[in-house]
Amino acid sequence: MESSHVHALQSKHDRLEALLHDEMNRPAPNAATIQELKKRKLIIKEELQQA
Repeated sequence: MESSHVHALQSKHDRLEALLHDEMNRPAPNAATIQELKKRKLIIKEELQQA
């Protein structure tokens, strides 16, 4: 059974993935925004691996 912390991290990761997808599909994507979203996703992914 997964903990609520793991579930919360997965939800955050999914939201960041959706934001990243939306940004990348804009007519003029912002490279800095994409980089920041990827960085935040990586941090959450590392937290999930440690959980």
